[in-house]
Amino acid sequence: MLVDSHCHLDFPDFAAELDQVVGRARDGGVGLMLTINTHVSRFPRVLAVAERFDDVYCTVGIHPHEAGAEPATDADTLIGLAQHPKVVGFGETGLDYYYDKSPRDRQQTSFRAHIEASRRTGLPVIIHTRDADDDMARILTEEHAKGPFPGLVHCFSSGPQLAEIAINLGLYISISGIVTFKKAEALQATVSGLPLSRLLVETDCPYLAPIPYRGKRNEPAYVAHTAAKVAELQGIGIAQLEQATTDNFLRLFTKVPPP
Repeated sequence: MLVDSHCHLDFPDFAAELDQVVGRARDGGVGLMLTINTHVSRFPRVLAVAERFDDVYCTVGIHPHEAGAEPATDADTLIGLAQHPKVVGFGETGLDYYYDKSPRDRQQTSFRAHIEASRRTGLPVIIHTRDADDDMARILTEEHAKGPFPGLVHCFSSGPQLAEIAINLGLYISISGIVTFKKAEALQATVSGLPLSRLLVETDCPYLAPIPYRGKRNEPAYVAHTAAKVAELQGIGIAQLEQATTDNFLRLFTKVPPP
């Protein structure tokens, strides 16, 4: 069984055929899907998708792109929304200095609120980071000093230094279809050296479709291609990779019952 640990099934890209998209994932061996909230103001829409399918769970949170536009949201608000049994984590949150769609101070404040919610509840925080490695490492280290918290760095595309910091703080690393791209040699080298016990796989669909679907709309069934590449880089068989990443997901997302 595979788990798509990060998808966006509430996005309009899937509205016309969501049942078929989920069905293809199941047929392809994907046993669980985690659909991720990016706007807390749109959380009811994300939750509705999770409630619709037994094998889909969700998170609550604010993407760093939206930190400047969404209502300021504190840890208490996030924790309150996470009481629903289908809500199993916080985010995605973090820092994105590549596009700078939100003021950096607002991104950092929002990120720390999500971490606080994670620390207080034990539910993992889903971290987005792009072109912000120095501030990301600093904030993770500062927040961990206040008390440990579970979480993962999703769609990992940074180098081995940030990966090592995250792992040393007890976090997991999730790999997307980027790892299959021909020009992703640096990421592939990093993934080959990561501990299997800290790896997850994801699609981040509808974005970042892996080869051979690059340039097309991504969907959860395609996580199998990412998993195959990660297994190759780790030097293990696909069955071992599937078992390890599923076990890792269930160890991290403790509210998700094993299928």
